[in-house]
Amino acid sequence: MDSKLQVYFPPDPNPRKPRFVVPPGSWDTHLHVYAPHLFPFAEKRRAIPPAAPVEHYLKISSAIGLQRGVIVQPSVHGNSTEVVLDAVAKSEGRLRGMIIAKPTLTANQVKALHAGGVCGLRFTARRKQGNSFDRELFHRTAELVKPYRWSLDLQIDDDTIIEIADMIRDAPLPVIIDTFGYIDARKGMDQPALRTLLDLLGGKDFYVKIHGANRFLAWGVPYGQIVELARTLIGKAPNRILWGTDWPHPGVFEPNQMPNDGDLINMLLDFAPDETVRNKILVDNPAHLFDFD
Repeated sequence: MDSKLQVYFPPDPNPRKPRFVVPPGSWDTHLHVYAPHLFPFAEKRRAIPPAAPVEHYLKISSAIGLQRGVIVQPSVHGNSTEVVLDAVAKSEGRLRGMIIAKPTLTANQVKALHAGGVCGLRFTARRKQGNSFDRELFHRTAELVKPYRWSLDLQIDDDTIIEIADMIRDAPLPVIIDTFGYIDARKGMDQPALRTLLDLLGGKDFYVKIHGANRFLAWGVPYGQIVELARTLIGKAPNRILWGTDWPHPGVFEPNQMPNDGDLINMLLDFAPDETVRNKILVDNPAHLFDFD
């Protein structure tokens, strides 16, 4: 292990009470867990996270009114999917799982993962993290999971959205762009990447997760511009917008930057002032995508 690795700050254990009634059946579509007491961290990783077990997450999410969720496989645990399967099993039906797409994935593994509650593949392809988008991996693994109607989640840079837009349109399964597509709202609402994202939202089986607002605030993006971006995306396709906490909020290395999960869900009052639309984002949209056998 690299002794120079930075250590993440732990999540805030005291979520503030939401300022609105969170509807029954609400989903958190983007969370991670770190369980080094059960499963080793990968030798090669970008940072050292604190323990953030599923037992803690379930209490935090219940405190802010969330009943369902999707745990996304954390890269710090390497290629092992055990941390995801363990968390899903311990959730007693509350959680689904999403694993990182790997070239070694087999049809038999997919069958077993599906039985364990996994419902999606994530493709991590941000250049800042030393990754690039692998079209061959996307096509091959998408075919493997197609019989199970999994979703394909893309963590990509804003300009990559433009580069692979045609591939997304032709995908055989629902595609999700997470973290607002890493669109920098300071560039305005007419920037090419956002125009492409909105065009994709005009099609079918394409979703955007509006989570990770704290990341953009840390970049220096004014909150009002983040709200404008969220409303622009929601206005285009309110039936295909998802939300998540991103608990336990990886990437926070400085004090006064750790978000409070109550504050994060309260942002939905600004993103989607209409209660009917908020209910779509929290309940209907994720249930349609993830709540299946």
